[in-house]
Amino acid sequence: MTVLRDTVVKNLAEIEVKGDQDGLIPAFNVLVNNLPTAFWNNFAERMVAAVPADQRAAVVEGLVLSAYECGYHTGYGIITSDEFKSVVEPMVTEGAKDVLRGAFAVFTAWGWAKSGIVQLKEGERMVIRAVDYYESDSGGEGLRAYMINGISKAFFELAYASPYPDGMNTFNCKQTKGIENGDSFGEFVVEKK
Repeated sequence: MTVLRDTVVKNLAEIEVKGDQDGLIPAFNVLVNNLPTAFWNNFAERMVAAVPADQRAAVVEGLVLSAYECGYHTGYGIITSDEFKSVVEPMVTEGAKDVLRGAFAVFTAWGWAKSGIVQLKEGERMVIRAVDYYESDSGGEGLRAYMINGISKAFFELAYASPYPDGMNTFNCKQTKGIENGDSFGEFVVEKK
């Protein structure tokens, strides 16, 4: 039996996720913020627009890197939390593959993106599809799902690279489609460097 995404999403949605005065969610041992998505979209778009055209790729790379580093460390906190162990681990029968599926179920349950794995070659390649994500409303030009791009790479490394924290920068991720670019979904391809 594999991790049943809908069951995980439903069970996680029933857990009260509320940060304390320091932003720590005691239930998952992670730090988060409670700022509106419009803030983050505007912030990213203003950063990209503030530099000359020949420097925009570097800013985009920095936004993806920020999401990646956050996703790697926060993802580790989530997948090692008691809540993840109680909700997801009972359904894990395929090891890292199911843990990865469970991580994307958390991503969906928390409202960051309705996303999931559509193709997986363990330890080598993964394709993620997202049909709803906050960056699709950012208003800029081109592919701009910096957060899902970084998180996809981070989650894949947590599943298939060297154990935390030594598995960083083992894989690459590239966004190949995006709702913000007129496609019907966002697509993200993770592959070995």
